[in-house]
Amino acid sequence: MNSRDYIKDATRTESTDFKSMNTRLTEDGTKRLLHAGIGLSTEAGEFLDALKKHIFYGKELDRVNLAEEMGDMFWYLAIACDELGVEFESLMERNIAKLKARYGEKFTEERAENRDLGTEREILEQQQF
Repeated sequence: MNSRDYIKDATRTESTDFKSMNTRLTEDGTKRLLHAGIGLSTEAGEFLDALKKHIFYGKELDRVNLAEEMGDMFWYLAIACDELGVEFESLMERNIAKLKARYGEKFTEERAENRDLGTEREILEQQQF
């Protein structure tokens, strides 16, 4: 499956019935981005909770649940991608380009602390939203 198909299929299951939402938030796509952001945070929290239960409470590491939470994060990312008009591949490519500009071929503490934010921003701005 490619990201275009995934985003199309994922957004088909999106609820758009936000009756109590401020209309200002619905006009510029902010409600969808807020929904995606809150959802990403929630699913990331559920991912961390599963790790917490394993590390601190001795529960078996539930890899199926971890993968399910990652899938849920993809769903919320699909909503954000659709609203911003970007695809996963483009985000992945720009992210790797940014990381290569930051670290070269390998992470170093020195390069992490002395980043060229201007170059990184130029890379990220290659696609307009």
